[in-house]
Amino acid sequence: MDNIYLLMIIALAILAIADLVVGVSNDAVNFLNSAIGSKAVSFKTLMIVASLGVTIGAVFSSGMMEVARNGIFVPGEFVFSEIMIIFMAVMITDILLLDFFNSIGMPTSTTVSIVFELLGAAVAIALIKIGNSGGTFSDLLQYINTSKASEIVYGILLSVIISFTVGAFVQWVARVLLSYNFERKAKWVGALFGGLAITSLTYFIFLKGIGGTNFAKQTFAITNGETIKDFLEHKVYSIVALSLIFWSLFSYALILFAKANIYKIVIIIGTFALALAFAGNDLVNFIGPSTGAYQAYLDFMNPAINTLGLPATEFTMHSLGAKATTPTFLLLFAGVIMVLTLWFSSKAKSVVKTSVDLASQSSTKERFQPNFMSRSFVRFAILMSQVSAYLLPKAWQARIDKQFEVPVIKLSKDKKHELPAFDLVRAAVNLMVAAVLISIATSYKLPLSTTYVTFMVAMGTSLADRAWGAESAVYRVAGVINVIGGWFFTAFSAFMAAALVAYLLNLNVEIMFPILLFVAFALLVRSSLAHRKKSKELKAEDSLTKAESSSIQGVIHESANNIANVVKRGNKIYTNAINGLALQDLTLLKKNKKQIVKLSEEVDELRDNIFYFIKNLDESSLGASNFYIHILGYLQDMTQSLEYITKVSHKHVHNNHRKLKFNQIKELKEVDERFETFFNNTKKAFDSRSFEEIGIILGRKEEILGLVSSKIQKQVERTRSEESSPKNTTLYFSILLETKDLLNATMNLLEEYYKAHDGKVKPATVAPAHHLEAKK
Repeated sequence: MDNIYLLMIIALAILAIADLVVGVSNDAVNFLNSAIGSKAVSFKTLMIVASLGVTIGAVFSSGMMEVARNGIFVPGEFVFSEIMIIFMAVMITDILLLDFFNSIGMPTSTTVSIVFELLGAAVAIALIKIGNSGGTFSDLLQYINTSKASEIVYGILLSVIISFTVGAFVQWVARVLLSYNFERKAKWVGALFGGLAITSLTYFIFLKGIGGTNFAKQTFAITNGETIKDFLEHKVYSIVALSLIFWSLFSYALILFAKANIYKIVIIIGTFALALAFAGNDLVNFIGPSTGAYQAYLDFMNPAINTLGLPATEFTMHSLGAKATTPTFLLLFAGVIMVLTLWFSSKAKSVVKTSVDLASQSSTKERFQPNFMSRSFVRFAILMSQVSAYLLPKAWQARIDKQFEVPVIKLSKDKKHELPAFDLVRAAVNLMVAAVLISIATSYKLPLSTTYVTFMVAMGTSLADRAWGAESAVYRVAGVINVIGGWFFTAFSAFMAAALVAYLLNLNVEIMFPILLFVAFALLVRSSLAHRKKSKELKAEDSLTKAESSSIQGVIHESANNIANVVKRGNKIYTNAINGLALQDLTLLKKNKKQIVKLSEEVDELRDNIFYFIKNLDESSLGASNFYIHILGYLQDMTQSLEYITKVSHKHVHNNHRKLKFNQIKELKEVDERFETFFNNTKKAFDSRSFEEIGIILGRKEEILGLVSSKIQKQVERTRSEESSPKNTTLYFSILLETKDLLNATMNLLEEYYKAHDGKVKPATVAPAHHLEAKK
């Protein structure tokens, strides 16, 4: 029986490595988003700075490991076998939960997840013990530190509200004083800002970065016999005042003599500070349970501690309540894994992208849909803005508005993607405010989450900086609400999932341990493969691209790739719909629905870009805008027809309606084969830019229409004489009629190209309005 615990220790070591990877992938957003969003330094420089912070923080994190051992539950109330079950349940749950959030690109708190997993697993085992001994529910208090859970919930609310509010206020003040032309301000202004920022960051490094480590508990003569941590807390005002004077003078010297950009220096120091604090305090979230289990195993196997040689089911774990030191080499090894994850994890980049996009000053592809709460928040914000405009004198309002005017930066089209999401001032404020709030919370022993603080500060500064304009506010606010909702989901799901896993392990640890471990790694591999597949799909050659040319001939050739891709994908979607109906293949039809939705979204994104496309045109190229609008209208008509055909096909099979008759399937296959030839010829013409061949394809329009019409007529005759299924008749007519619409939209697009490719097109009226509206 004891061998199972040795295997569990080995498994926990492997799980710790996996948890480090998924945990860092999620928490990297805490210290990378400001520097990445502002493009203050090169990505390589940023990663080197963050890597140094993570490595140093990891080495200093030994003192924090006790949280996992005895911070949430009372280890002396559990025996060794139960402790192993608790830690195993926590690690299995943690990697799956964090990997889920990484896969969807959402930042969450690793601190909250580990605390509620420990709580859930411990509660499950405690309730089993109470049930077996005939105790009552009130006995749970002797097993669990119940006050910790309420502190964490309080910390969530505190993090969200205070961080957002303070971030918004500080950013508003900073922007009013500095404007967007901050680099033109007097040198003393930058020096004072640098002094304030670096003071807050350096104090944060000492208080939060190493304040909870063993190093901070040492005494020196310079501290009058006090520990470093106590000295920092007792002399806070003196240290801050002296630091502010020193760093302001130092910043002024850098600006004056070294011509340094003090805002970039602040961002570099801030990134290092938050990376240091992250590793120093959050490493326990990833390896704490594993190191706790290892310590428990050593105590159980040590004759000097287990003097009576008690079995695993009787040896109580009072020893875990004592202080313990994690070997430095183990912490350094963990730090190396964290650094490697930072450099190579694609999921880390995905989580950072969510935060940066929500804070972006410019337009981005919005991934969140508006909801009731986001609309209500935006309406309230507009109302408050109107009230403030009414109360403030117009002269004041004009001066404030001038400070928020974003300078126009003209870049060539191939350089537009290099624009930062926000400027250096906002990035520096993000880091400075987050550091100050976390430092204050640490000094008052308030349970704030680093993730919650950094994310909500970034969102608050975005709001104050007017990054959430009328075009994007409801989407950005909806994104913030989704992320916050995910945080509460983290706590609930972590508690319930860990409790369930602990219960299953307790049923029969020898059987359930390998099964659950296999399931966990299978899900991780599946998630990794799915993420890789999704990444490849985003880079697929068939993706549609936005037109950037200002001449009609340029738009013709740029759009040709999109036409070829839509025709190729549309051909496959149409064929899959017919095959899915013929074979009653629900899986194929479900997959087909996802494909057409993706294609429709890409076409809609092209349509949403019309404004920027037209703004980029010169006066002599207005014909290109009319041509482009027509093309997008016809593409949308094509995708709407394909979407309808796909939807009714899936609905018919999904509802288990009667299968189409052999003759109906045969006729649909004939239409599909003719369309396949038509689509292939069209794709070939656009791929080769042989627009003269379009005339030949157009000449076959009546032939294909005649084929579809003849199938409709046959079905009319069948309906009158032999058809007995109303559903089949409706479906068959729907597909053929929508096929005619698909053909007409495609032919209209070809005619537009046929007229335009030789340059004979004249500026025309704008495309009919129905082209830019959804099909009813």
